[in-house]
Amino acid sequence: MFQNLTYAKLFQDYLDLKHFPVSPSNLYDPIRYILSLSGKRIRPMLVLMGAALFDEKYIEESLPASAAIEFFHNFSLIHDDIMDKAPLRRGQPTVHQKWDDSVAILSGDGLLIQAYLELAKCPKEKVPQLLDVFNKLAVEVCEGQQYDMDFEKVDRVAESAYIDMIRLKTSVLLGGALQLGAILADAHPDAQELLYAFGVNLGIAFQLQDDILDVYGDPATFGKQVGGDILSNKKTILYVKLRDLATDADQEVLTNLLRTDLVAEPHKIEKMKDLYAKYDIKGSATRLKEEFTAIAYDKLHAIDVEMGRKDALFRLADALMQREQ
Repeated sequence: MFQNLTYAKLFQDYLDLKHFPVSPSNLYDPIRYILSLSGKRIRPMLVLMGAALFDEKYIEESLPASAAIEFFHNFSLIHDDIMDKAPLRRGQPTVHQKWDDSVAILSGDGLLIQAYLELAKCPKEKVPQLLDVFNKLAVEVCEGQQYDMDFEKVDRVAESAYIDMIRLKTSVLLGGALQLGAILADAHPDAQELLYAFGVNLGIAFQLQDDILDVYGDPATFGKQVGGDILSNKKTILYVKLRDLATDADQEVLTNLLRTDLVAEPHKIEKMKDLYAKYDIKGSATRLKEEFTAIAYDKLHAIDVEMGRKDALFRLADALMQREQ
């Protein structure tokens, strides 16, 4: 079986062959820029791995679909950054900061169209099924983003609602990427469903892990500011669980902390962590993450292909769940 680095190189080589027009520069330069902030390329790799799970001869045929997933993902990042007023993406200025909001919106739209152009390069007989999966996940990602923004306006979010939000905003893209590869490899619908479920549950566990690392990650290795979610009052799984468990007195402490910033309360992160420790929020969130990880692994085990063919996906899942950044 291919190694994960090989999948990443195959995709990068394909992407390097993609030449966007020079003009208008304010449309295509931001597209080139966001794609150059490479990240880990997990989503396009999953398309290739989804195909290779069933037959490696379909890997090359899956490259356009992997590009479609990567283009869609980066389209969503550009627009999310505008909505979040985020100054940085992968340590570099966001597109709307480097140019402006209007340029960012239009270049994001351009990337979305490029995603569909890539899907159109796939074998014609498979395009309708690919579009069904792609369009479904695209709508769900938008729904997840809206729920996330809606949560900013309320004090309490049910745990089930939070899990559903991250399933839509983050996880369906992982599951859908794997399913696109499986479709291109002519996998049985039952196997496609199991592979999709593996990706979705792994994605939920991945986001829960990210919530935990934001507070408890090592500052030397974590890719973002540790405690950033606390400073921005983001409703992560840690916040959701604290709201469920805290006494009335601690609810008041929490509410007061949410009204402050680092100027008014220099120890905001430490005081929030004290509340988390009081109710073992880290332990509770970790157990929930492990539940979804176990479900994901069970789904992958259940796919009717030889175990050796699953090794690359198990290795990737292990790396994601054990990461420190």
